Amino acid sequence: TSPPGFKETKDTDIVDEAIYYFKANVFFKNYEIKNEADRTLIYIPLYISECLKKLQKCNSRSQGEKEMYTQGINNFPIPGEPSFPLNEDEVMRACLQQLRQETGLRLCEQVFNPQNDQPSTWWTCFVKRQFMNKSLSGPGQ
Repeated sequence: TSPPGFKETKDTDIVDEAIYYFKANVFFKNYEIKNEADRTLIYIPLYISECLKKLQKCNSRSQGEKEMYTQGINNFPIPGEPSFPLNEDEVMRACLQQLRQETGLRLCEQVFNPQNDQPSTWWTCFVKRQFMNKSLSGPGQ
């Protein structure tokens, strides 16, 4: 069951839910992990924050989508590696890569204004916010 305001349909999934709740969730400092799905719900907002850093510098949705594709396939730390912020192999990397690519493309749909093809400041104003005070990128990136 979804909270008010979120219209869950057979076409919505965890990526849609994470994007929808990102602006509220980014203010969380703690998040209780009850199951494996919670780990994914923590990872996606961290990834969205990284995406917004890139998207705020893009001049069009097309450029944003290219940037999100590159961001999605770049090498990245996975659970168990020292640089993974939530610290917990190839199957995991492939799954997260698909999740990153899908999140980036769907985020572009929300971030870029169809009238002027520019990133919305209503989204880019969250660039400096960190979900749970964590970041997938190193300091200063």
